[in-house]
Amino acid sequence: MNNAINELRAIVMRAENKWTDTGIPRVTMVKAEACANQIYQPMLHLVLQGAKKLSIGGEIFNYNAATYFVVPVEVPATGEIYSDGPKLPYLALGLALDPNVIATLIAEDADVHERQHTSCFTAVTAPTEMIDAWLRMMRLMDRPREAAVLAPMIEREIIFRVMQGPLKEMLRDIACPDGRLSQIRRAIHWLREHYTQPFRVESLASIADMSLAAFYRHFKTITNMTPIQYQKRLRLLRARWLLIFEPSDAATIAFTVGYESASQFSRDYVRLYGIPPARDAARFRSPATSSNINARDTLGYNS
Repeated sequence: MNNAINELRAIVMRAENKWTDTGIPRVTMVKAEACANQIYQPMLHLVLQGAKKLSIGGEIFNYNAATYFVVPVEVPATGEIYSDGPKLPYLALGLALDPNVIATLIAEDADVHERQHTSCFTAVTAPTEMIDAWLRMMRLMDRPREAAVLAPMIEREIIFRVMQGPLKEMLRDIACPDGRLSQIRRAIHWLREHYTQPFRVESLASIADMSLAAFYRHFKTITNMTPIQYQKRLRLLRARWLLIFEPSDAATIAFTVGYESASQFSRDYVRLYGIPPARDAARFRSPATSSNINARDTLGYNS
């Protein structure tokens, strides 16, 4: 597996400091040099080099090289990325999950068993077979004619390998168009569109077409946070982006993202980022730090 990992790393070193298109449908790559504070989009992630620590809700998840995890819905997260050295940056691959592809594999799967409830954010060690499949996929970057034929087959193989592991049930939920994941996604879409507005959880439950108790339970299971916590993370991520790229005073930004109290905003900001808003903005605008900032970091993109 070491040879395959090393070859994959060499290929992904061509990526930018953002999710970079590979020319292969749904496949992206990243060479990250900045923080991991953003809204993570639905995707299968494979870490190739370095490490990542993410705070999702109130829980910390650690990802090392040759581990993968699944993001089932848009999730705001904060964290840190660690390189293995000056010339060994954090490298990762991403596969946007197509429910139709997953559904065909589920239809062919005769393994019926009791549902297991493993957090999709849990780090899972990638088996050799998955690494080999990813390598064959990435070799297609420079072979567009071959990619048109082979990439869909390799994509199925990668998803098949995930389905052999502990995140199988999450893939089942992603493939179900009328399942709980789809219902929660409707509520998340509303929250993202109206994150500055106050809301009642009962109204979100209605949007999701669930009872209040079922909605609250499934929302927490899928996102690792409550609806109120989710909204707060959205506000704070947006506030940080505004502080860095559209500088203003903290009170003005607090009200812009929906806070009614500037002091509460500052307390929440310190609790999440460990530093007051003004000091944080100054730190990111310093020459030593600004060169590593990508404008997409806190706009709702992954790294």
